[in-house]
Amino acid sequence: MTEPKPLVLLVEDEIEMRRFMRASLTTHDYRLVEAENAQLGLQLASSHNPDVILLDLGLPDLDGLLVTKRLREWNKAPIIVISARGQEDDKIAALDAGADDYLTKPFGTGELLARIRVALRHGQASPKESEKKIVIGNLTIDFEKRLVFRDDAEVHLSPTEYKLFSLLIKNAGKVLTHRMILRDVWGPSHANETQYLRVYMGQLRHKLEEDAARPRYLLTESGVGYRLKSE
Repeated sequence: MTEPKPLVLLVEDEIEMRRFMRASLTTHDYRLVEAENAQLGLQLASSHNPDVILLDLGLPDLDGLLVTKRLREWNKAPIIVISARGQEDDKIAALDAGADDYLTKPFGTGELLARIRVALRHGQASPKESEKKIVIGNLTIDFEKRLVFRDDAEVHLSPTEYKLFSLLIKNAGKVLTHRMILRDVWGPSHANETQYLRVYMGQLRHKLEEDAARPRYLLTESGVGYRLKSE
């Protein structure tokens, strides 16, 4: 029996944007349900159990941030928020509220499909607490032995570097905001001290990337945070 194609819930009030995304997704065999406002989007999320949710932040009836929080109370599907340029604070707030990724308008079909693929992989293969090892590309982390490898060669990380890298690789493909990372690695009292993070990300890149100036895995999301690329 053929497995059903992934179901995408699109919550977007702009007719032109819905038309573009409908064409992009259905052409590539995704199933799609659409909502032009937040209330309908919440209803469809409950009744259709989508595999991934595309959520515009600028909805006419409810703030997208509130919708993200409501969804996260009961729904574990990956959420990709969609925002217009100049809404950086909204993107950060949505990610902190539980969204997995964001797309900034305008965007092309290729970027849309790539982000959905990553979100689906993240949703299907979220590391369990008991998982002992994660491999992404030429990077490996062994949680049981607390060891990290690049191309099968052990890389010596400080305890803080290890904690930072383990957080990123457990959330591979997901954008983590500065505040989220600082709170998790250094604690709530350091949530605004982004300089700590810049220094340690630089150190990780020098140890784990072939070219620290042009990282393949440890990517900066300008003004927002960082992402460990999973594809």
